Amino acid sequence: MNLLKKFSPFYNLALFYIIVSFLLRIVLVFHPITQTSFVFIDSLKIFTIGLVSDAFVFVIATGFLWLYLIFISNSKYYKPYGYIIFGLLAALLLYIASGKSILNEYGGALPKIGLIFVGLKTLLFGLLLFLPKYRSQIRFWLFTFVMFLYVVLILQNGISEYFFWNEFGVKYNFIAVNYLVYTNEVIGNIMESYPVIPLFSGLFLIAGTVTYFIVKKTRNYIDTIPTFTDKLKLSGIYLSLFGLSLLTVPYLAKKENSQNVFTNELQANGMYRFYLAFMNSELDYFKFYKTLPEKEAFALLGKQIPSISGVSSLRQIKSDTAETPKNVVLITIESYSADFMKAYGNEQNITPFLDNLAQKSLLFTNLYAVGNRTVRGLEAVTLCFPPTAGESVVKRKDNKDKFSTGSIFKQKGYNVKYLYGGDAFFDNMEDFFAGNGYDIVDKKSFTPEEITFANIWGVCDEDMVNKAIKVMNAEAKTGKPFFNHWMTVSNHRPFTYPNDKIDIPGDAKSRDGGVKYTDYALRKFFEMASKQPWYKNTVFVILADHCASSAGKTELPVDKYRIPAMIYSPGFIQPQKYTNVMSQIDVMPTLFGLLNFNYQSKFYGQDVLKSDYKPRALIATYQDLGLIKDNVLTIISPKQTAKQFQLTLKPDQKVAPEFQIYYDQVPMSNERTDLVNETISYYQTASDILKKKKYQRLK
Repeated sequence: MNLLKKFSPFYNLALFYIIVSFLLRIVLVFHPITQTSFVFIDSLKIFTIGLVSDAFVFVIATGFLWLYLIFISNSKYYKPYGYIIFGLLAALLLYIASGKSILNEYGGALPKIGLIFVGLKTLLFGLLLFLPKYRSQIRFWLFTFVMFLYVVLILQNGISEYFFWNEFGVKYNFIAVNYLVYTNEVIGNIMESYPVIPLFSGLFLIAGTVTYFIVKKTRNYIDTIPTFTDKLKLSGIYLSLFGLSLLTVPYLAKKENSQNVFTNELQANGMYRFYLAFMNSELDYFKFYKTLPEKEAFALLGKQIPSISGVSSLRQIKSDTAETPKNVVLITIESYSADFMKAYGNEQNITPFLDNLAQKSLLFTNLYAVGNRTVRGLEAVTLCFPPTAGESVVKRKDNKDKFSTGSIFKQKGYNVKYLYGGDAFFDNMEDFFAGNGYDIVDKKSFTPEEITFANIWGVCDEDMVNKAIKVMNAEAKTGKPFFNHWMTVSNHRPFTYPNDKIDIPGDAKSRDGGVKYTDYALRKFFEMASKQPWYKNTVFVILADHCASSAGKTELPVDKYRIPAMIYSPGFIQPQKYTNVMSQIDVMPTLFGLLNFNYQSKFYGQDVLKSDYKPRALIATYQDLGLIKDNVLTIISPKQTAKQFQLTLKPDQKVAPEFQIYYDQVPMSNERTDLVNETISYYQTASDILKKKKYQRLK
């Protein structure tokens, strides 16, 4: 087999991919949304640098094809190796099927995916092992399927890039990444917006035809399988190209520097743009959303946040009472919807401790989480900042030395720690909190004796309770006040926890069980804390990071953002209910007000107990940015669109007025322009401040 034939699967697919990319660029150049003209140098960059970039991206994308091809052989089916390999695959399949594998620890669809993948691998290996007479035919159809899959993916990517351009006039960005997060909503939208059945019928018909010709030209690879030496040569060449591609693709991306924005977009490779969007996690507000002149946007913000001036959120917070430097324990509870609690109408008695504690606390009955992911909740209580478009600041590269609640406590001489029962590397928490001056206490800090139960997310909340008490006792001995932020983990899929703790078994994998066990662990924490000498000088802040579910019939279903929150400090904070609308970003500034802190603030969050606070809440997904105010939900979205919904309460006679959370969201025919502009002012100024690095800590 000569060198050219060895590479036939690669270069035939590469040729097809480059043809599809070339035709796509032509279509996009003449698309109505491409409202520009191109000079010669622009056209040259689009069709030369662009296609060279495509070729190198294809090399990277065919890594799985290389692995598949080099493992094609007959020798692995010889005795005894074939039987040993088959036995190992069968054992792995049984392990996954037992329901006690590491995949089951994570939960969700992963165990089924693992079972299907390993099951198919075992079945196919068995057929090739035990049916040697049909091995060539089976291998041919497997090879054909792999080629077909690559052809389908190439065509699907081309179609997806076209429709994305049709919507936004750009190659893939963070909105495309966001579509992977909201799969159900996106699939539903596609089904309603496009002729899916004819489209995919045509796609598979074309893919089948192309695959037929590619297989015809490349089947020599499986008819005459390369020797081990040939595969080494093939791998050497491929890995050299792979390494070169890793260097070249980013270099070519830097050449996207034309003054014509459309030139840069058309020159770019869509898959590489998708990768960059996934890694950078940002969405340019000023490119995709409604904007106002800068001074006007900040002037509007100044009407909502008293005492700021200019193009900044900086202001002085002063108290007329002496500061009260009490210890502060902030507990953010994983996936904890307001309607888990009895006061909000739950009749399952799954939060008995928090139901009781709420009656002894300053209880915020009408509070909304800013988002529907843990990192959004952590961002809200740490930075007290609006949820800007794209990924949370927690997961961005520029996430360090920010103005944060931790920086305020540091200024006041506090020890500052973040406590998490899992590995804080997850969701970039360790990088974020350590980069903002927090000491980290996570699963890595535990000795084996301190762990009684753990799952894929980390140690159970009880183990974290015991660790937290040890940490706080040690801090109290230093003579300095402490601020500890503890993030719980047990109320998370797979909802496993120690048995014989509550009346729902720990292996039932029930969400109600996860909620009730976390409530049980919190009861234990407060029982232990109340016996410590530092307890009477401590303020406890308890709230959810986000709701248990975010799916709804509208872009931002308000009931899916309502979370419980309370501040508890017997003898210091009197029990009461605060019923005005407020945001998750307001909790810590309100606490600072209760402690009478004097400080310079950049927070967008406000002390809601002040007379000049204007009730409102900010809620968002990764791209839909909302404001709740005056019983109106205003949403600004990419493509410079804005929607408004009148919020009409759906009364529940069993629930007190201040705890009712369900609203009809009726589209408004007459726009409240004042609220649209106010929404823009929050998100535009926040995006501007982050972009210009004006939200750094004060030194």
